[in-house]
Amino acid sequence: MRLPKGSIYDYNIEIEPKTDVNRLKARIFQLLEQSPECAPHIGYIAHDGSARLVSKQELPQPLDITVPFYDEDETGPRPGGKVYTVSIIYSRTLESDDLTKFQEGKTELRDYDSLPLISALNLVLQTHASKTGVRVGKNRYFFKSPNDPTYQLSMGVEAWKGFFASVRPTYKQLMVNVNVCMAAFYMPGNLADAISAFQRNSSGGMPKRFSAGLKVRVTHLGYKKPVKRICGKTARQQTFKHETYGEISVEQYFKKQYNTTLQYPNLPVVDISGKNSPRANYVPAELCEIEPGLPYRGKLDGDETAEMIKYAAQRPGVNADAIVNRGLPTLGLTQPVSPISGFGITISAEMAVIPARLLPPPSLTYKVGRANIKDGSWNIMDVKFHRGGIVDTWWVMVVRDGPRSIIERPDDPRLVNLIQGFKRKCLNSGMQVKNEPRLVPVMLKPPSTDPNRRASIEEIRQVIKKNIAADKGKKPTYILVLLSNIDNFIYPGIKRIGDVELGVHTVHMQLKKALPDMNKPNPEQKQDQYFSNVALKLNTKLGGTNHLLDAGSMKWLTNKKTMIVGMDVTHPGPSSMEGTPSIAAVVASVDDTFVQFPASMRPQTSKVEMIQDLEAMMIERLKMYEKHNKRFPERVYVYRDGVSEGQFDVVIKEELPQILDAFKKVSPTIKYRPQLTIIICGKRHHARFYATTGPEGDRNGNTKAGTVVDKGVTEVFGFDFYLQAHAGLQGTVRPTHYTVIYDENKLGADEVQQGTHAASYLYARATKAVSLVPAAYYADLACERGRFYINEFLNLADDKTDTASVATGPGGPVQRRGKIDKNEEKQRVYNSAVAMWGQGLHDSIKDTMFYI
Repeated sequence: MRLPKGSIYDYNIEIEPKTDVNRLKARIFQLLEQSPECAPHIGYIAHDGSARLVSKQELPQPLDITVPFYDEDETGPRPGGKVYTVSIIYSRTLESDDLTKFQEGKTELRDYDSLPLISALNLVLQTHASKTGVRVGKNRYFFKSPNDPTYQLSMGVEAWKGFFASVRPTYKQLMVNVNVCMAAFYMPGNLADAISAFQRNSSGGMPKRFSAGLKVRVTHLGYKKPVKRICGKTARQQTFKHETYGEISVEQYFKKQYNTTLQYPNLPVVDISGKNSPRANYVPAELCEIEPGLPYRGKLDGDETAEMIKYAAQRPGVNADAIVNRGLPTLGLTQPVSPISGFGITISAEMAVIPARLLPPPSLTYKVGRANIKDGSWNIMDVKFHRGGIVDTWWVMVVRDGPRSIIERPDDPRLVNLIQGFKRKCLNSGMQVKNEPRLVPVMLKPPSTDPNRRASIEEIRQVIKKNIAADKGKKPTYILVLLSNIDNFIYPGIKRIGDVELGVHTVHMQLKKALPDMNKPNPEQKQDQYFSNVALKLNTKLGGTNHLLDAGSMKWLTNKKTMIVGMDVTHPGPSSMEGTPSIAAVVASVDDTFVQFPASMRPQTSKVEMIQDLEAMMIERLKMYEKHNKRFPERVYVYRDGVSEGQFDVVIKEELPQILDAFKKVSPTIKYRPQLTIIICGKRHHARFYATTGPEGDRNGNTKAGTVVDKGVTEVFGFDFYLQAHAGLQGTVRPTHYTVIYDENKLGADEVQQGTHAASYLYARATKAVSLVPAAYYADLACERGRFYINEFLNLADDKTDTASVATGPGGPVQRRGKIDKNEEKQRVYNSAVAMWGQGLHDSIKDTMFYI
């Protein structure tokens, strides 16, 4: 990308009267661009549709533009209609020369903040796409055309392909990062059809998840409204008091008021009242149309996510071709379109060629046998774990789920063979299994009467407690749980019972995967591989060691006593109650083999990325290290996951002081201060690398496992690199972006790159190198496990009941609800979730890798 020398003028936007409605602001900016005052400048300006405008030409000041408002479906302003005043106020001048000197590595510009100019250039580059496509999130645009077919994910939800584009400053050049991306959209059509399809597949449940962020066109009146919720009562059941008709059902109201006979009076009504309205406004679903191009904001379930991944998985060559031949022109980056041409910007139509190198894999050691590594992976058919765990007593809990159950009887030969086969796998892998298991059957309540499965989870809880009581309080080493189905409630519920309430390890198998499928090739081999994967997890939970790195690959860690730390935070999603806490996790190694990583976990303020109780969690991890080693580590390497590039400074300001305070406070008797390094791990980026020739790629066309890039696309002054330790199994492989933001250990580039690459082979529950360094991976797993402990707040059930009261409305069906301050309600939810979390992990398992 070439940017001519010169100035870009930056302006703030103020709108009077003020509005916080994004849709309204977007329309005001559309009308602003059509105004006579804007006409002379239209080829030289770009804006964000909200509060900022940049221009290649200096605009006159003051600049206040009157905008008579009218909607897109209107031909012009109405007499006496709303009028807005848009004030364009000078903020600053941005000089391209400063950015050029920064990119050349001039030391006097080391502290130069490139973000204002880079964000201005992003506004320019995204102007065309924002007018021709649908924006979802940051810098991602989607376009519906015959050349871009959609893909149905489930009833009412489809996947669209689009493109991401963002400007990045690198050494001596500006680059545009373009990538293919995916997003879920509502399928257009009648809302009644979508609800009917959902209910057929959910035993009549109400699709709360489906309605999050849904907007519809109300056909009997013609306007568009957001759906606040899909309610529990049907149009025939829901009644209200009308000032003329008295007590009347929604079905009767629409017949009398609009002479409309409903075709589906037994479908739920929808509430289209305003966001903060105390009264609900009901409309039958069949009078609501979902229009094309509406992003789906709900959380995708497991099946939908799997379908999305399958649709997105394209070979590297296909994606590279899509970026160059469709992405660039569709985004408006290769043609002389406005305003890119007005700013004098030119963008190459070819991908940049950059240098890379290939790191060799480490050697691995087992107690018996060797691992032959090929393309970043190996098998354990003929090896024994380096140290096997000990199973004293174990149970097999067969969870039956009514007609969906796969195994019905305890004497089912498939069950007997499964249990004996898994026991044999554990023994052959080097574990000690001292006894035969106890069979513990459980029958779940039907989901039609138990939609959030609370009664079923209570049944499981009581069965486990009764069996422990029968053994005079002695708990099993672990419980093998066999599930016929996976849902959003049973699996998390069992994990909470085991981890928090009773302190028992639980290991789950899906019977669909654990039982051999005789209709597919090599069923016994696939079952053996499945058992191997479960055995890897079980051995790690029980304190065993699956495999080790060779001494040479470990030297960068073992030449001084070192503790590796992984940190992450996970946040509530769109299906959560507002105010639900985020979950923070800190894991840390406890020995010189860097295999066992026990965890500390905390709930914290909702959607706060920085770890709030980091000091206490670091003290816990340091004390656990001391317990195992009789001393504290001399060095601490922190791998921090989940932090965007714009938050690096916040880590230094908010998290680094907590880590340093933990060093000071961990011991009352000694002055302790190890050398500290903090490395950020980034997976949510759009940098992709394509092999320039066939031999340089793997069999799928991806770059090979061990590829590292530290030139051409990295920061000007920063210490960062892209590492692809793993092999791409499907689609286009994504490397991890590692950035060293704090380094008292004075690591060299080779040392940290080789060391991080070797550590990627130590992930305990796989026989392959993983894409993210295991410490950070484990922190992510621990966060996800923590979500299960407050699952009722994170996964709202699709209920079948509605409990609001009826009230009188001015001429239409409305419903009053108790008014409660929104912040007060969020705080109540937070407090309730923290109370449910309680003391967190049970003492019996908190020093183990329970989360693996």
